[in-house]
Amino acid sequence: MSLNVDNCPRCGKIYVKNNFSLCVNCIKEIDQQYEKCLNYLRENRSCYLYELSEATGVSIKQITKFIREGRISIANHPNMSYNCEVCNTPIRVHTICDSCRQKLSKEASNMQEDEQRKQKLQKEANSMSYNIHDRLRDRHN
Repeated sequence: MSLNVDNCPRCGKIYVKNNFSLCVNCIKEIDQQYEKCLNYLRENRSCYLYELSEATGVSIKQITKFIREGRISIANHPNMSYNCEVCNTPIRVHTICDSCRQKLSKEASNMQEDEQRKQKLQKEANSMSYNIHDRLRDRHN
C-alpha cells in the first residue's frame, strides 16, 4: 500500500499529492507571484522581462514558465520576450526559435532518410545473400 504523500520539489516539505505536484504553501506563493506579475504588466505595458523580474521579485525562470503555460500573454507587451531553450535567442512564441526549429526539422528529416537507406540496403543485402545461397545450392545439385 502506497501513501498519497510526496516531498515538494520546490521547498522539500511533505505534502498530500495533488495535480500541481507542489505543497499548498508553494502553490499559494506561485499564485501570489503570478498576481504581482499581472498587476505590474497592467501598469507597465512596455516593460522588459528583466524589468518585470526586478520590479516584482519573481525570477525570470518563473515568469517564463507563466508565459509558456499561457497564464501570462505577451501579445500586448511589445518589449517582452524570453530565450529560446536551445540557443538563448530572444523569442515571443513557442519554446525554440525558428532557426533552431528548422535545424531540428532538417535533422529529423535526415535521420528518417538515413533510416530508409539502411532499410533499403538491408533488403538488398538480404536478397543478395539469398541469391548467392541459391546459386551455391544449385551447384551442389
